Amino acid sequence: MIQRLGVDTGGTFTDFVWLGVDGRYQIHKQLSTPQDPSEAILSGMVTMSVPETADIVHGSTVATNALLERKGARTALITTRGFADVLAIGRQNRPDIYALVPQKPPPLVPDRWRLEVAERIIASGAVLHPLNLADLPAIWQTLQAEQIESVAVCLLFSFLQPQHEQQIRHFLQAQADRGLHISLSSDILPEYREYERTATTVINAYVAPLMTRYLRRLAAGVQPRRLSVMQSNGGIISASTAGDEAARTVLSGPAGGVVGARFVAEQAGFPDIITFDMGGTSTDVALCPGRLPTTASGEIAGLPLRLPIIDIHTVGAGGGSIARVDAGGALQVGPESAGAWPGPACYGRTKTEIGDWRLESSLQSPISNPQSLLPTVTDANLVLGRLDADHFLGGTMRLDETAAGAALQGLVEAMGVADVAAVAWGVIQVANANMERAIRRISVERGYDPRRFTLMPFGGAGPLHACEMAENLQIPRVLVPPVPGVLSALGMLVAAPTKDYSQTVMRTVMAWTEADEAWLGQQAAPLAARAMAEMAAEGHDEAALTLSCRLDMRYKGQSHELTVPWTPGQSDVTGLFHAAHEQRYGYRLPEGEMMEVVTLRVTAVAPVDPPQIPQDPPGDADASAAIVGHKPVWFKQQPQPTALYDRARLRPGHQFDGPAVVFQYDTTIVIPPGWMTAVDSFYNLILTLNS
Repeated sequence: MIQRLGVDTGGTFTDFVWLGVDGRYQIHKQLSTPQDPSEAILSGMVTMSVPETADIVHGSTVATNALLERKGARTALITTRGFADVLAIGRQNRPDIYALVPQKPPPLVPDRWRLEVAERIIASGAVLHPLNLADLPAIWQTLQAEQIESVAVCLLFSFLQPQHEQQIRHFLQAQADRGLHISLSSDILPEYREYERTATTVINAYVAPLMTRYLRRLAAGVQPRRLSVMQSNGGIISASTAGDEAARTVLSGPAGGVVGARFVAEQAGFPDIITFDMGGTSTDVALCPGRLPTTASGEIAGLPLRLPIIDIHTVGAGGGSIARVDAGGALQVGPESAGAWPGPACYGRTKTEIGDWRLESSLQSPISNPQSLLPTVTDANLVLGRLDADHFLGGTMRLDETAAGAALQGLVEAMGVADVAAVAWGVIQVANANMERAIRRISVERGYDPRRFTLMPFGGAGPLHACEMAENLQIPRVLVPPVPGVLSALGMLVAAPTKDYSQTVMRTVMAWTEADEAWLGQQAAPLAARAMAEMAAEGHDEAALTLSCRLDMRYKGQSHELTVPWTPGQSDVTGLFHAAHEQRYGYRLPEGEMMEVVTLRVTAVAPVDPPQIPQDPPGDADASAAIVGHKPVWFKQQPQPTALYDRARLRPGHQFDGPAVVFQYDTTIVIPPGWMTAVDSFYNLILTLNS
């Protein structure tokens, strides 16, 4: 079995998971280096002594941060004459419906870099006006004059007839004497809906040069090890493909967490889970009803992303989320975050007058300017005793309780409450409420009863909040994996090489017929051939590949689709669509109603050897040997005597009741009163609420 290292770059920490030949975990966390994420990765690999024979699978935030911070490449858009403003017009969506003067974020491509060519393909795919090649030299001069690094090409109906886009690429490649990246919509997203296709192609062009440079630098640093990158769809691709198609990686870290959670939960016998990934900056939640929840309609930084992604809902609530009092006197938590630098106040960093951040000479040294510290959720957990100053990161990083209290003191004065503990309690409740709303959105609002699911917390902060959230949502069970703080990195070790392909087909159906089946088979054949060829080019055995098909369908007249699986010759596609529509929207139209197959999707997956996690038989239920102390911890708005456990000493079969706090290297687990804990044979903690 090839040994693999999973690396997930987060907003605060970079996480590493290494599985040895015996299946045992070796994990490591260190502070991220936002100025160059590869620095933390290479440093961590040295610390872990990763052998040169290992493969590296990486979850990157380079594309995500470039979009969020609007710090991508200088990008131009080439489009059909008369359609340069599509990117600025967008849709009529109003995210803030109460804003009297709503402000739309500016397009990624400014007006002067949106260029037009004379050509026209109509809705049937026929060429109405051939591409005027005489327009291209002037466009090339503009690209040179503006020092454009990347070009997105998106022509009208090019998903039906890509030849004009290909002619433009051929011309630009012939002229370019430097590294000009070119993204064609017919390659990135051959689907209808002009705005979404344009926006997705522009996103790819905007981030691809940054991603390519970063991955080349990282690949050189990890040589001779092979480097792969996690995609937003839960699969992995080669580093070279990730550079060219960087838009596929914008949610790679959160996707790794969902994949890892499903792997652990299925081993433990809980196929239906709600994942709860709370890190330093944000919280990502996903509902997995026995499968990975995928969608082809996502959003990043307020822009549509029409590429296959795991259906993850994100809120700005994390351990580093900053607490403040708004103009109305109400306590707010997030979405602003202290991030990795300066981080929560208890990390011992402080703000200088010029706005830079510096590390104090010692975490034990006095804080010279406590008024500048930022109160965060992590500080609140420390003040309430839920975090322990001496057990953070396995005792390798001591937290500053004085700094945490000083940071929260400003909120005490602003809110007029009794003391710092009362404010800290309020911060936790507000943060929990934000995250509970996110879970309701992916469950109750989509027709799923959360009481049927198991909540699976991970990330550095997820296990701190999971039990109280589960109790509020009536979720009966919480499953805490052995390494929750680095589960996204673990997910990268179990993810399979995967590539997605799509094509808009637009076929009206009533009852599924052999003619429909045969026609779709003809449409799927070129996608399947492309999948086999590209996967083989990346070194995968064609005979071992698995191809699966799905269809985006809707009732005729609708403007939105649902995706259903299609197995040629076996699927009752119309029945599956009726059932999916009723599940999502609460009703179905009568049999015989006209439907449309909008888009055909093909996914190619190469086999991967999942890690063999060791399993030990259960033993004695007495867990007292794992107790390392007692202290008061706040529950139900008051401190209560609480047992402290070392997770490394917990063994299969151990059981104990809350209140309890369990320490481990990568996280801290808070177990309130009324909850019972059992350790299973895979060393998962199964937490259940006593009825």
